Amino acid sequence: MTNHSFDEQFIFKRKTRAWTFVLITIGITGTLYGFLSGSAERTFSNLLLMGYYFAAICIFGVCFCAIQYVSQAGWSASILRIPQVFARLLPAASAILLIIIAAGIFTTHTGLNEEGKEVILPYLYKLWAAQGITSPASENYDALIAGKSAYLNIPFFFIRLVSYLSAYSFLGWLLVKYSRNEDEIGGILNHKKSFKISCIFLVVVGFTVPLFTFDTIMSLEAHWFSTMFGWYNFSAFLVTGLAVLTLTIIYLKEAGYLQWVNENHLHSLGLQVFGFSIFWTYLWFEQFLLQYYANIPEEVVYFYKRQEPEFNIWFWANIVLNFCVPLLVLMSRDAKRQMKLMKFVCVTVVLGHWVDYWLMIMPGTTGPQSHWYTEIGFIEVSIFIGFAGLFVNLVLSSLSKFKALAPKNHPFLEESVHHHIN
Repeated sequence: MTNHSFDEQFIFKRKTRAWTFVLITIGITGTLYGFLSGSAERTFSNLLLMGYYFAAICIFGVCFCAIQYVSQAGWSASILRIPQVFARLLPAASAILLIIIAAGIFTTHTGLNEEGKEVILPYLYKLWAAQGITSPASENYDALIAGKSAYLNIPFFFIRLVSYLSAYSFLGWLLVKYSRNEDEIGGILNHKKSFKISCIFLVVVGFTVPLFTFDTIMSLEAHWFSTMFGWYNFSAFLVTGLAVLTLTIIYLKEAGYLQWVNENHLHSLGLQVFGFSIFWTYLWFEQFLLQYYANIPEEVVYFYKRQEPEFNIWFWANIVLNFCVPLLVLMSRDAKRQMKLMKFVCVTVVLGHWVDYWLMIMPGTTGPQSHWYTEIGFIEVSIFIGFAGLFVNLVLSSLSKFKALAPKNHPFLEESVHHHIN
């Protein structure tokens, strides 16, 4: 047995809490500036981006826990509390995302449709959620969208989103509940329950995550479609979640917690960040290559927009940040075991996938502004900072409510503490 105390409890210091409120205030300021300066569509698009990003990390938290239970992994037992915190935040992240989407759909403005006519449009999902889009008598009529109206209609859209997010949140809540029960009473019963719930979750998420990403992001450009889009996004969920998980563990280590976590755990996390970065790149390249090679107009228009001068630099920066940096920095064994290098790569991945999501959303919503360097401005930066502050605040606040930073009665805890990679 080890001499580690697994009863340590995280204390959310007042100074740290105050800094998170400063970041949240910056985000609120940027949001108000966006709406008051006449950039409501741009602001809604950025709120959708960050709401989606927040939800994606929380879904990852449930997914990570489920994978560990189903695979009977021992190495990760001592760090499960962190992804459990992400899972606990999923109901809040889901509510934020749904509020943003509802506000964007039901708030309208006068704008130009694809034919250049001045019509009433919602700020989000204007290609299919605008009034009269399926009525042949309306100037908004779109025959292609009318053919998809059985699926792309507002009531069914919200039913699907609420169903997906409720299922993920409920199953994540059960995993956290069983882990806390395990801490209280010990035994193997709650671990077996966690295994069963994890199996159910992985089946549910496997079938529904592609649909969730189709609805939330791909339907912004409802004329375009890609069967690889869901898995491409899911790979981004995994790698960004791993990066945020690693950064959280490093923060706690530097603050004097998680003394049982060592360079071997960091190595395992680094391997996964490295591996899923390669996987994400494979899916990115497949989606791009197949549509480029086929050269079908309704498919390549998606990439054509992103090759415009205002977006082209960011399009290729996406590959540099999310593929080249993890590949070149984490290729060696030693790099994965160094906290500073891991921190650098994980911050790069978090920012890189923000660019990735930004490229999925902005060309099809706001379109190009003026120059590549004006595409990302105060609104984008401030809303990102605000959500980062909100996420850190909620994560650390939720973490402080756990009685212990490790699931102390997990059957594989000792194996995790002695985790070693040759």
